[in-house]
Amino acid sequence: MCIRDRSYLVTSNWLNALVSDVPGVDPMNKRRVEFFMKMLTDAFSPSNFLVSNPAALREAMATHGESLLRGMENFAEDLDRGGGQLAISQTDYEMFKIGENVATAPGKVVFQNEILQLLQFTPTTEQVYEIPLVIFPPWINKFYILDLRPENSMIRWLTDQGITVFVASWVNPDQTLATKTFEDYMREGIYEGTAAAMKQAGVEEVNTVGYCIGGTLLSSTLGHMTARGDTRIKSATFFAAQQDFAEAGDLLLFTNEDWLKDLEQRMDAGGGVLSGQSMADTFNALRSNDLIWSFFVNNYLMGKEPKPFDLLFWNSDQTRMPKTLHMFYLRKFYGENALAKGELVMDNVRIDLSQVKTPVYVQSSKEDHIAPARSVYRGAKLFGGPVTFTLAGSGHIAGVINAPVAQKYQHWTNAELPATVEEWMADAKETPGSWWPHWKTWLTARSGKMVPARDPAKGPLKPIEDAPGSYVKVKS
Repeated sequence: MCIRDRSYLVTSNWLNALVSDVPGVDPMNKRRVEFFMKMLTDAFSPSNFLVSNPAALREAMATHGESLLRGMENFAEDLDRGGGQLAISQTDYEMFKIGENVATAPGKVVFQNEILQLLQFTPTTEQVYEIPLVIFPPWINKFYILDLRPENSMIRWLTDQGITVFVASWVNPDQTLATKTFEDYMREGIYEGTAAAMKQAGVEEVNTVGYCIGGTLLSSTLGHMTARGDTRIKSATFFAAQQDFAEAGDLLLFTNEDWLKDLEQRMDAGGGVLSGQSMADTFNALRSNDLIWSFFVNNYLMGKEPKPFDLLFWNSDQTRMPKTLHMFYLRKFYGENALAKGELVMDNVRIDLSQVKTPVYVQSSKEDHIAPARSVYRGAKLFGGPVTFTLAGSGHIAGVINAPVAQKYQHWTNAELPATVEEWMADAKETPGSWWPHWKTWLTARSGKMVPARDPAKGPLKPIEDAPGSYVKVKS
C-alpha cells in the first residue's frame, strides 16, 4: 500500500472514530452523523479521482486518452438518462427485456385493480397442494426479483414443489394515484388479492408471503383481519420484513421530521409522487462503495461499460411512491413505531399483533442492512401465535433469493424463540445452503391435501393477459 492510500485510511479512520467517540450525544443523532461521515470519507477515497487512481491513469495512457473520452460520453449519457440528474449506470440496460430474459415464468394475469395485477403461474406438476400461496412483494421494487432467471427463480422453484403460486405485481403509480393510502393498499392489495386467489383456486383460505414493506403491510392486515374475525389467511411467511422499527436499518436515518417535510415538498413538486430515481438514489447511498463509487470509477474514470447483471437491472427498475401512502409509512412505522406499540389504527381498527394466532414463518438475513436480523426478530416476538424464525446468510436480497441449486451461503434454525436474537443464535443449528427447503417443509405442512393442478387459463377468473403482465413494464 502506498503512502497516499495509508494516509487516506488513517485520516478516514480518525474522522469516523472522532464522530463515534463523542460522549453525551443522542444515539440516533450520533448514528446519523456516523453514516454521513462514512459517506464523506468513502467519497474522498483516492481511487475516486483520476489523478490518484493509478489504474485509470494507466488506462488513459494505454488508450491514448480514449478511455477518458469514453468516460465523458458515459457521463453525458447518464446525465441525459437522469433528466439532468446524474443516474449512474450499473449494468447494460439494453441486455434485459422484461418477459423475454427476466420475469419469464409462464402464467396469466387473472385479476387487476388500480394498484395491482394478480399473476397466477402455470403449474409444473400434475398435482398441487390444495391451499395456494399468495406472495406480496415490496411495491418499492418490482416483483421479478422472485423470477430473474429460471435457475434462481423462486416462483419456478415453488411451482416445481407442487404449490399453486399467485404473486401481486404492484402498479408503478403516477400522479392520479398520489392520494392512495396504506389502507387502500390493505383493502385493494391484501384483501382483494387474496379474495381473487381464493375464487380462482376454489378454496376458502390461502397461505401468504410478505417481502420487506409488503410484509409490513401483510402483518398489519393480519391484525386487521383478526380484529374482524376474518380467518382467510392460513399462514403467513415474512421475508426480510419489519414490524418493530425500534432497531430498524439505515433507512431509519432518513426519517426524522425535518427530512420528511423536505421529502413532502419534493413530492408535492413532483405532482404527489416520489420519483423512482429518488428511491434508487436513497438505496444506493446505503451501499455507496458498491452501488455508486465502483461504477463511478468503472464508467467514468476507466471509460468502460458496466457488465450485464440481471440483479442490478432489477435494482435500477425502481417505482414511484404515492405521497399519502409513503408519508404514512415513514411516519407511522419508522417515526412512531406505531405497529409494535399497538397504536396503529387502520380503517378504524386498532392493530394488535399479539392477538394474531396465525402460524408465522419469519426469515431474516445475517448481513441485512435494510431489515437487520435484530429488528426482524423483535417483530417476530410480537405475534401471539406459533412463530418459526430462520436466519439466512448474506443480505436483504441474496439472503432471500438463494436457490438450493446454487449451494451458497448457509442458514440457522432454532425451534425456540427466546428473548433476544443473540440467545436464539447461541442455540441455533447451522446448515449449509439455502433455507428454502426448510421453509418448504413448514409451508407444505400447512397446504392441505393434493388436488389436480390448476391451469390459470381455465379458472373462474377470465385471464386478462399473459404473465408478467403490463403493470411491471411501466418505467418510472
